[in-house]
Amino acid sequence: MKNYLFLGMMSAVVFFNSCSSNDDNEGPNISSEQPQLLLSKVTTVYYDNPSEPETTVSTLSYNNQRQLIKTISEGRASTFEYDNTGKPSKTIYYNPDGTVDYYSSYTYNGDQLTNIKAIYANSDSNRTVTYNYNANGQMTSSTLCQNPECSSPATDTYVYNGNNISSETSTWGGFMTYSNKRDFSYDDKLNPYTNINKYLKIMMGSAYNLSKNNYLVEKISSKDNGVWQQNQTITYSIQYNSSQLPVQVIGTEANGRKYVQYNYEYITQ
Repeated sequence: MKNYLFLGMMSAVVFFNSCSSNDDNEGPNISSEQPQLLLSKVTTVYYDNPSEPETTVSTLSYNNQRQLIKTISEGRASTFEYDNTGKPSKTIYYNPDGTVDYYSSYTYNGDQLTNIKAIYANSDSNRTVTYNYNANGQMTSSTLCQNPECSSPATDTYVYNGNNISSETSTWGGFMTYSNKRDFSYDDKLNPYTNINKYLKIMMGSAYNLSKNNYLVEKISSKDNGVWQQNQTITYSIQYNSSQLPVQVIGTEANGRKYVQYNYEYITQ
């Protein structure tokens, strides 16, 4: 159930999942002299077990150029380095004891992020995510390879409606192939990740990070004998601050049971 609109950065720590490279979907220019609201904290409450909800807290820190330089979630930190053009060049992931777990390096073709490689002390654990784009510069698919042969790839494929992803399909290879699909509708307000570097939003993955606005309804389907069968509908209620950014999002299942809750905090910089 933890495949929500959670801070995708944190899920990337453990799985490298795959905003659009389209500047129209990037939000205000990061170099603008006008103060901006930057996402600084995400508190997520999961209701897999309603009697024992599970809470995670993620914090985000920035330098004086509004570049994300550090995240911390569940005791695990990640730090980010940039080249002289402002593109992310390296992410270092730390264990809870402060030792380095692994690092990732970013490769570009012009203004497009083409792949991210995770490098471990044990090279057998290395993995690569490769990205593809449409003519509008929007990232349309990512492929995770966990070995040089890419024998059991995991793929995410996205369909866009303007600056929002209307459908996300995820497929995991291996002995058995499993797929699920999520279809979304949106509000007309900016989502909490608006002012984060567009390449980091690609690295974060998930339709929420890659889209401009906020989910209102999420329909989840899985394949049964090759046919998509919808098995879950989540409706999101959203509270906004005076800048019309979400401060609380509550997802509720069709039966009225609470699915997930997010609380967002921001700093002005």
